[in-house]
Amino acid sequence: MADGTGGERKSRSVLIAGAGPAGLTAALELARRGFVPRIVDDGQGPAPLEESRALGINARTLTLLSPSGVTERILAAAQPIVHFRVRSATRVLADVDTRQTPGRFGAVHGLAQGVTERLLIEALAVHGIAPEWQTSVVAEAIADVDKPEVMLRRPDGSMEAVRPDILIGADGAHSAVRKALGAGFPGEALEAYFYLADFRYAKPVDTHFAEITLCDPGMIGRLPVSTDVLRYISTLEDFGSRIVHPEAVAEKTWVSQFRINFRHVEPMARGNVFLAGDAAHIHSPAGARGMNLGIEDACWLAWLIAEGREQEYSALRIPAVKQVLKQTYGLTRLVTMKNPLAIAARNLFAPLLLRFGPARRELLHNIAGYDTPKPSWIDWAE
Repeated sequence: MADGTGGERKSRSVLIAGAGPAGLTAALELARRGFVPRIVDDGQGPAPLEESRALGINARTLTLLSPSGVTERILAAAQPIVHFRVRSATRVLADVDTRQTPGRFGAVHGLAQGVTERLLIEALAVHGIAPEWQTSVVAEAIADVDKPEVMLRRPDGSMEAVRPDILIGADGAHSAVRKALGAGFPGEALEAYFYLADFRYAKPVDTHFAEITLCDPGMIGRLPVSTDVLRYISTLEDFGSRIVHPEAVAEKTWVSQFRINFRHVEPMARGNVFLAGDAAHIHSPAGARGMNLGIEDACWLAWLIAEGREQEYSALRIPAVKQVLKQTYGLTRLVTMKNPLAIAARNLFAPLLLRFGPARRELLHNIAGYDTPKPSWIDWAE
């Protein structure tokens, strides 16, 4: 395309609702391509540092964030997860070395969501762009998706009418943009609740592995947050009494519980209104794909907008979204089994399967996020 056409594209106004990982990434990827997006969020700031939230950062995300320079900052702050283990009582069912992942990066790293968001905000500030906090999108309905109009409620309560050329809804599972589109969010919720707690220890602990202990029924997962903080996640309400802590506990920094939903919107765009991240899909944390899939959405959307091909976004993303939802659904069912016969079969056959190279490579491929299309704009091998 001629420079004039590219300049006209970059002059288009973009409003991003939601300053979580997906929204911030969309803003950053657009900004480094010459756009000046506006990003708003109804929260008071990035995710609190004491709430780990989305932890896993996979190799695909590190690939995607490399051009912006954020990857090196993440690697400096994150905990590399070198081994992924599955136990049943004292028996190790599987121990996968994530360093066997091909490419520049290990399969997955652990970093609290609040840190990731702050690194994205710092990179965005270099382009002179900052999120507008305590600013919410208010829209009962978007009448014209080709020329979307929404109202913004500012921190002082005043209202502002905004008519962006492009509107991106990255405003979470309860997305105001998705609701204003009148888009459904079909899917299902699992009956079981999941419980989690973060513990800070008096001394540094081993953070180089992630582990799932199968309690048959139920499970307890252990994930690194930082050098002295671990997260435990479980399907068992009394899981706290079952934890074998590696060091003396200094404090419990965060607790939460939730039901897992598997939902996605289709299509992920209408006219010049686009949905990304949790606004478009939610699923189990199994496999640590949620935040990563949202960042992937944002990177693809920014590239397509810069290329003038944004109308291809939904068709490109839906297959990847469906694949990840199917994968996380299967993983979640595996660790939440209650039938004794099914549990016995899983504990027998899963270790046997993972002894074979192809099965281990496929598992690592999925954990790394390499099972979705490679970004067209990055020309070095993963």
